[in-house]
Amino acid sequence: MRSLLVFDGARIHEDYVSAGANIIETNTFGANSFRLDRHGLGDQVRAFNFAGARLARKAAGEDVWVGGSMGPTGLVPGVATQAELDLASATFAEQAAALVEGGADVLVLETFRHLEEIRIAIEATRRGAPDMPIIATMAFDPSETVADGSGPEHVATTLRDWGADGLGVNCGDGPQIALAIAERMRVADLPLCVQPNAGLPRTVDGRLLYMATPEYFDVFARRTIQIGATMVGGCCGTTPEHVRWMAKSGRMMLGDQRTDGGRARAVKTVEPVTVLEPTPLAERSAFAAKIAAGKFVVSVEVNPAPGLDPSKALAGAKMLLDSGVDIVNVADAPRAMARMSNIAFCSLLLERYGIQPILHVCGRDRNLLAQMAHLLGAHAIGIRNLVIITGDPPKVGDYPEATAVYDLDAIGLLQMASNMNRGVDPAGKPLPGGKTSFLLATGLEPGAADLDKELARLQKKREAGAELIMTQPIFQTDLLETVLRRIEHLEMPVLVGVLPLVSYKNAEFLHNEVPGMQIPEVIRERMRKTPGGEAARKEGVKIAREMLFAVRERVQGAYLMPPLGRYELALEVLDGLKR
Repeated sequence: MRSLLVFDGARIHEDYVSAGANIIETNTFGANSFRLDRHGLGDQVRAFNFAGARLARKAAGEDVWVGGSMGPTGLVPGVATQAELDLASATFAEQAAALVEGGADVLVLETFRHLEEIRIAIEATRRGAPDMPIIATMAFDPSETVADGSGPEHVATTLRDWGADGLGVNCGDGPQIALAIAERMRVADLPLCVQPNAGLPRTVDGRLLYMATPEYFDVFARRTIQIGATMVGGCCGTTPEHVRWMAKSGRMMLGDQRTDGGRARAVKTVEPVTVLEPTPLAERSAFAAKIAAGKFVVSVEVNPAPGLDPSKALAGAKMLLDSGVDIVNVADAPRAMARMSNIAFCSLLLERYGIQPILHVCGRDRNLLAQMAHLLGAHAIGIRNLVIITGDPPKVGDYPEATAVYDLDAIGLLQMASNMNRGVDPAGKPLPGGKTSFLLATGLEPGAADLDKELARLQKKREAGAELIMTQPIFQTDLLETVLRRIEHLEMPVLVGVLPLVSYKNAEFLHNEVPGMQIPEVIRERMRKTPGGEAARKEGVKIAREMLFAVRERVQGAYLMPPLGRYELALEVLDGLKR
């Protein structure tokens, strides 16, 4: 007796539609004459492509697009004869016509390795379906090149010049390399499609399994959307569950944006959400009211020391507020060093002294669920001010073997918090109980190695909901002036970072070992020539005062970071500052 395994193609399509796919692809990747010939079916190109498109069209309905999938023939240009290349052109044209006849909305040329073959495919597709949009994606090797050695930039501009309407990367070794390639393909300025495999497959109990989880694809989707991709999906090994997680991220980050064209975004299971107006900035907190009014403000970073006793930091916070500082901010395990959770410390500030702090929130240690719980808990205990950052990786801290989560980076966290301020949760549903009322600040590294990239991320942070900038420590007024000029169009208030140095060793450490910190040689030389101890401390305060007083008219406030819990240094820096 023979057993027959039957796959329900319609059901597979329907599963992806139910998961939230905007576009489903036809099961016609290998339906060209060269590949069908291997099974004695080379004369059935039209039949297979027409049937594949009809099957997908029925499952898609009117709300989901159908992408007609067309893969390579297996020919190697340069080895293939001209007659074979002519036959390849003919079969691509026949495929395209049949897919459109069957109901495809767009044609997807995918997993091509050779530029010459995809050129033939694009030209043939234009003949077979002249009015149909074409998305052309290629498979890259681990060195981020295609078969002829071309890199992503050259591939992207070449596909654009050959007439592709959209382009991108698919298949390959998984999300991480696909994301890196996609970033480089943005030079073509066309809609970008990114569809990696679910990692590299492994054989487990005789089965070939792809190891990248749906949760990991969720992170990939957010990062891919953040770099500007228009289409995010998966290739080999991506299941409906992978799509469900990616669709969730798309809803969270893009809201109810819809595709241009005839078919609506396919999220059938989510009812329209009433988006609330955010609480006016001036009404969110006393600190937010000062920001809204344009007042000069001062925030000082106060962190509990490692261990069980937060008393010194609590006393320091009270001393600072009693001395006229506007607010204190509490970091989220800075430099990946384990200490009391900052939300617990903020709770003590509120409970014992009525101090309303700024809570740092970073993406390193909490997954999406924990971040949501973290923000809900913060709001429930009365915290209304957040500064949202990506966070230092664990490898720089006390426990380098700890797992970094990064479900959401700073941009994703800002988008989530901004949505919560409008009464929408990360799944796109109404937030039970109404809305949050957070002031949303974010970080900026004026001394970043790639300033253009840093400022591009700041733009995205602004778009995601950031309302206030708090910079890393600055020691160069000319650098700050340059940055301020370049971000004027964002119209965001800036709190300039100020860190009083305490020794030459301290200056060298910050300059050489802390990312984003640039301490000019002239400043380090001043600290080197100053005797240690109290003299060095005074020189560090003097340098900080020079910096702050030089830029105070260009910023809305100061963000002081006194080292080693020496909070009195902050007051020395601020002495005489007109506010």
